[in-house]
Amino acid sequence: MGTRPPLQIRAIHHRVCALISGFPYPKQILRRTEKVLQIENADVRRGERWRWLLYVALALAGGLLTFVGARAQQKATDDATFRKLVDGYCAAWSTGNADNPARFYAKEDGLVFYDVAPFAYHSWKEYHEGVKAALLDNMESGSLSAGKDLKVRRHGTVAWTTVSMHLSEKTKDGKNVETEIRYTGIWEKRPAGWLLVHEHLSAPLGGN
Repeated sequence: MGTRPPLQIRAIHHRVCALISGFPYPKQILRRTEKVLQIENADVRRGERWRWLLYVALALAGGLLTFVGARAQQKATDDATFRKLVDGYCAAWSTGNADNPARFYAKEDGLVFYDVAPFAYHSWKEYHEGVKAALLDNMESGSLSAGKDLKVRRHGTVAWTTVSMHLSEKTKDGKNVETEIRYTGIWEKRPAGWLLVHEHLSAPLGGN
């Protein structure tokens, strides 16, 4: 084979150089690869962060819904419980026998009960005797009823109730007395159930 002319050699050299120049050097390949991986890792981390935030948001929303539902259920239960207690309380006093409402009261000394009259009693025993002498012994018949405006607030083992009441009384000397009463009761949950540890009854000035 003969030698190639100088022009052909130069042409081949240029083509080879052009071909080689199209490929990056190994270090450049590594740098570009690292950059691509960094970008991909950043995208993955962003995706993971958003997924984590979504999981947290869903967990909080679920917990809130559970809490709200539980509170609503507890309130409905408390309302029904104290509606029954207050109606039973009124029915017991309506019998005219002070022994019957005794089951609604805590019995330790030092508990204060404010009645319409007199000013106050300082134990169930004192209350029992005082109401008997001041009201029941002179009552031929009577009816105590609670209104529909019962409000219940409960914190753990303590609850307080407010409600309007009406007392219809027929005295032994033939008088009919109608009295509107404002009632507040403080209840404490004991092993025996909910018991009154304080109550306040009052009538508006001027009667009705």
